[in-house]
Parts: sequence; C-alpha cells; structure tokens
Amino acid sequence: MILVKDARERKRFLKFAVVGAIGFGVDFLVFNLVRNLIGLAPVPANVVSFLAAVTSNFVLNRYWTFPDSRSKPLARQLAQYTLVNAAGLGIRTAIFAVIHTPYVALFDHLPLPFLPEHFLGENLALATVVIIVMFWNFFVNRYWTYNDVGASQPTGDTPRPKSKTAS
Repeated sequence: MILVKDARERKRFLKFAVVGAIGFGVDFLVFNLVRNLIGLAPVPANVVSFLAAVTSNFVLNRYWTFPDSRSKPLARQLAQYTLVNAAGLGIRTAIFAVIHTPYVALFDHLPLPFLPEHFLGENLALATVVIIVMFWNFFVNRYWTYNDVGASQPTGDTPRPKSKTAS
C-alpha cells in the first residue's frame, strides 16, 4: 500500500486528515446550528453540514495538501472533487439514515444539561459516517482529482537540495 511505502504519501494523508479535522469542526458546527437552532430534520441537516465542510475542505486541500496539483484547471478539479464528494455524500447519508435512530435510542437515556436529548446519539452517528467517508474521499480524490501529483514529487514544502558552487 502506498501510504506504508511512501513518506510523501503519508505526509499528504496526514495533511488531508488535518484538513478533515477542520472540516469535521465545520461539519459538526453547521449540523448542530441547522439542527438545533433552525430545527431542520437530521438527514437534511446532515446534507447541509456536509456541503459546508466539503467547500472548506476543497480550498484547504487544493492549496495545502496538494499544492503541487496545478496541471488541471481549477474548474475541472472542483468538478471532480464535487463528484467524488457527492458520491461520498450518498454513502454517508445512506449510512447515517440507517444508524441515526438506533444511536439516538441508545443514548437518549443519557441527558446532557442544556442540550436536546437527541444530541449525543446524533453526533455519534455523524462522527461514525465522517470517519467512514474520510477514507473514500482521500483515496478517490488522491487518485482521480489530484492524480497529477506523482508519488515521488515533493509536496511543496520539501527543502530543495542546494546547488554546488565552484570555490
């Protein structure tokens, strides 16, 4: 597996995971805002929060995780990223729809002060699907959206060797 053998790919995956953690924060913040303040149902709230996270993640991945991916026009790369993430949204929403009710039922007896009774179960269901879809998103985006980045190319912040000068 390339993550095991190639240090640059491990570094890209770690950067992707950091971006994912930021997206996770965006995802949870937006989910809880639209769910608990606006009153949107859980599955549509999941879709809205996913779209917000995907938008922030595209920008961060393009400019930080894969800064050397510039041979494709921005519009094409965004279209590919959107298609990959739309498939990820389908995977995520299907799984979320199945596990949401059992998770809420499992945790509704653990009320948290100042939070709705569904809060813990819904957020654990969301965490579960986010983790599952992260792997889909990384591998498909890496090998399709950002396939112009070779495994042996520098990641943009690798020091270049100094040229030797004659003394």
